Amino acid sequence: MKLTAEIWVSAYLTRLRLIEIPAFIVQRGDGTAGAVLIKLNTLDGQACCYQRSFDLMTGDRKWMVLVEGAEADVDASIAKQCSFDPDLWVIEVEDKQGRHLLDEPGLD
Repeated sequence: MKLTAEIWVSAYLTRLRLIEIPAFIVQRGDGTAGAVLIKLNTLDGQACCYQRSFDLMTGDRKWMVLVEGAEADVDASIAKQCSFDPDLWVIEVEDKQGRHLLDEPGLD
């Protein structure tokens, strides 16, 4: 059984909240099947945006960097993605240490 986007987002935000990493929904996408982008804001003017991608070599789904650099550039790229896909979820994580938890079991 596949998790809906809304359930995954809720579980992800809960995990972050449990270890006191601030995160919030910037754009709410389709509750059932919307794709999810995670913007990691390191609060120093830099950011990184992750998207879940299919690895053709292994068949696994992995979180890959979509864009990284100056926060304004990352925001512009996310805005462009949102203009193409109105069902897209965007979650912003704010952590000076760069923690996003996407490499933890259960979040792939």
